[in-house]
Amino acid sequence: MTQEKKKRLTKRSLPAEVKLAVEAGLAKKAEDVCLLDLRELSAFTDFFLIMNGSSSRQNAAVAEGIEVRLKAAGVRPLGVEGRESADWVLVDYGWFVVHVFSRGARDHYDLEKLWGDAPRLDF
Repeated sequence: MTQEKKKRLTKRSLPAEVKLAVEAGLAKKAEDVCLLDLRELSAFTDFFLIMNGSSSRQNAAVAEGIEVRLKAAGVRPLGVEGRESADWVLVDYGWFVVHVFSRGARDHYDLEKLWGDAPRLDF
């Protein structure tokens, strides 16, 4: 496999755990789901999975749905932050990080702009 082919990310080539997280988020009606490929830009993680809900209750349900789906596949997060207010719930799996935002928090922190050089997939 050439280096160029290895770098290219498509919905078909997603790692299984990331694909499960996307599916779980969408099943809980997460909005504006996107994946940033940080493999060439970051040493601390490979992917950011970013989405938002329409309320703090939905944000919490989306994050929990992702955790439950991945736990069933034998994958547990290293840590979870933000459950209390659920304005921004961060679920850290090490090599990929899930961010579930409120719309306001997503606009404020604007991770997509901060990591604007990263290849992006929208779902």
